[in-house]
Amino acid sequence: MASATSFGRAEQRMRLALPTAVRTLGVKVAVVIAVTAALVAAVIGALVHRQMADDLLSSARRGLDGQLVRAVEDYAAGRKPDARLDPTDLPTPVEVAIRHGRRVTYLQNTQAGPEVWAATMVSDRNVLAISRPYEQETRDLHNLDASLLTAAMAATTVALAVGLGLGVRVGRRATSAARTAERIAEGDLDARVRPAGRDEIARLASSVDTMAAALGARLEAERRVTADIAHELRTPVAGMITAADVLPPSRPAQLVQERSEALRLLVEDVLEVARLDAGAGPVQTEPCLLDSLARRAVARLGDDAEDIGVEVLEGGAGVVVETDPRRVERIIANLVLNALRHGSAPVTVEIRAGTVRVRDRGPGYPPELLTVLRTSGPQRFRTGSSVRGHGTGLGLTIAVGQARVLGARLDFANHPDGGAEVEVDLRQAVGQS
Repeated sequence: MASATSFGRAEQRMRLALPTAVRTLGVKVAVVIAVTAALVAAVIGALVHRQMADDLLSSARRGLDGQLVRAVEDYAAGRKPDARLDPTDLPTPVEVAIRHGRRVTYLQNTQAGPEVWAATMVSDRNVLAISRPYEQETRDLHNLDASLLTAAMAATTVALAVGLGLGVRVGRRATSAARTAERIAEGDLDARVRPAGRDEIARLASSVDTMAAALGARLEAERRVTADIAHELRTPVAGMITAADVLPPSRPAQLVQERSEALRLLVEDVLEVARLDAGAGPVQTEPCLLDSLARRAVARLGDDAEDIGVEVLEGGAGVVVETDPRRVERIIANLVLNALRHGSAPVTVEIRAGTVRVRDRGPGYPPELLTVLRTSGPQRFRTGSSVRGHGTGLGLTIAVGQARVLGARLDFANHPDGGAEVEVDLRQAVGQS
């Protein structure tokens, strides 16, 4: 039973976490692959651009330096050199460098465009220099950059398409595993993913199947043990009740009878919880007056409704639902009994169109207990008594279980004027008319 309670508390967390992660998995895979491809293309493009720029500049410098060497030879032989002598537009860095007796080449960026210079001293005063435009190499480099950008965009597009395909495939498989996990969280322990392949997703799916099988076996074993124990207790408890009935009238005899009856009711509740866990018992529907079901449920408590502080409010007369009357009466009776035990009289049962609201006049649900009731449901074998701990006991567990079988919904709240209230919504229940 403890495992079933923990399993119920984990259900909401699984239901919220899994779909969000799965919906973005395919997009994340595609984005990661596309960004990686873009980064790789950018790095390769930068390296190719740098290498190409260095090669073009080195080639231009070597060619111009070779022309300068031939021009110096012509100048020394008295022939007219194919170069300019003492040019007035010689770049300052070149002029400074050649004054130290070096032959230099230099790339200069001007408003008219880039130029390559080669210069050297041919005497103590004369400078021989050659220059030519560097525009063709610049255009070639720009064309290379355009080609690299086009190739990078194409590679990124292909990578994005491949990533989307892979992401969709992975996302579908992960979605299947997530939906199966949600079904398991909702109580369908026979749900299986049945993975294909040997990758990580397949291992995850296989783990989900293994978990479901182990969890189902454990819960079934616990349910059977609980049901068997409760079933075996029925005979000795019946014997105790019979023996208590023949005791001479006295206060001890009365206490024995009361405790024996309480034990019998507990055994019956445990058996019913076990049957609800197993999903046993068909739903037998028939048209029913909702106010009549509420009055019969209150009458099941044994005393007159007014004597025990329970009032069925008028206003729901004529409301007809087609449902299982035994289960609805059980739900209402358990809610009223829980309100009497853990709240304060008077307890009101209000009938509306397809709903039944049970309210007490006690302190209401503690905030932490109300949070548990709204998320994971009642915790069996616990009560709201400070002596026995915090929780709801078997009464609300049975009520919630019967409501689940019918497809009804229980909403727990604290009334603004004080007291706890539970609304049973039968409008979506089986056979609602």
